[in-house]
Amino acid sequence: MDRPTALVPRHYIAVGPGPEDVVADPRGRVLTGVADGRILRLEGLGDRVAARVEVIAETGGRPLGLELLPDGDLLVCDATRGLLRVGTGDGTVRVLADSVAGEPLRFCSNVVSLSDGSVYFTVSSRRYPVEQWIGDIVEHTGTGRLLRLAPGGDTPEVVLDGLQFANGVAVGADESFLVVAETGARRLLRFRLTGPGAGRGEPFAEDLPGMPDNLWRGAPDGPIWVALAGPRVPALELLHRRAPGVRAAAARAAVHAPFRPVGTIALQAYDDQGRLVHHLGRRHSGYRMPTSVCKAGGHLILGSLWERGVAVCEPPAPK
Repeated sequence: MDRPTALVPRHYIAVGPGPEDVVADPRGRVLTGVADGRILRLEGLGDRVAARVEVIAETGGRPLGLELLPDGDLLVCDATRGLLRVGTGDGTVRVLADSVAGEPLRFCSNVVSLSDGSVYFTVSSRRYPVEQWIGDIVEHTGTGRLLRLAPGGDTPEVVLDGLQFANGVAVGADESFLVVAETGARRLLRFRLTGPGAGRGEPFAEDLPGMPDNLWRGAPDGPIWVALAGPRVPALELLHRRAPGVRAAAARAAVHAPFRPVGTIALQAYDDQGRLVHHLGRRHSGYRMPTSVCKAGGHLILGSLWERGVAVCEPPAPK
């Protein structure tokens, strides 16, 4: 893979612990959720001094992936409460789904809505909670899922199972497929919604140079952006080939060990054919573990499960 273009940060805006996902609204404002349950709206991020941070709702849980709806409301994957709908005007929080097949929904990760009103969302792990996410990455459980909630429905169905830490999800420009990030496998899957192969997953982009997290697409004709939360770890890949008992023992140790992300960060963007459009990176970054990216106000905005704020970066040159 070609050497990445330099990822140039301009400044950092403090918002609270762990702004895991960032999405931009039509006015160039950025929405994010932090570890204490607040949903925030950020405005004027191009100016570090003048930037404004507004609390618009509180989920009472741990918000992760976000998706703006056409009416301005927000879909929220809450790791402890399930799939939520949040009113960005009045702050109301409504649970859309909190179980599937009688099992409580835990570790909902990312969500996307289609024009027909259907909603697709991921569950990263059925074995580990969000606080112990590293346990699933180490054990390589393959318990991630892609689920669908029909328009007006309250009972999601499992449409793809056995995923390695299912994470970000984005929709193709013509809505004929979804792209799903498998963090634990360093790959992106295409899940076809229509046509030949509908209902099955297939490779979209494999052997990524890092672990893909949230996906974001600002416009149907724009690329699918992916934040790489961490670089490739060859020792971890060797562990994944060991027996299940060995991996489980390593995971038990990992969830209790101190963790600090490395300083290498990267972003990528792909077109609908799975071709790499942008590859940005920085080896020694003060901003660690980018779990999301969006474009707003002419800048790239990064979110992180680890940091206490968002990073404002220069966008790549047009291609």
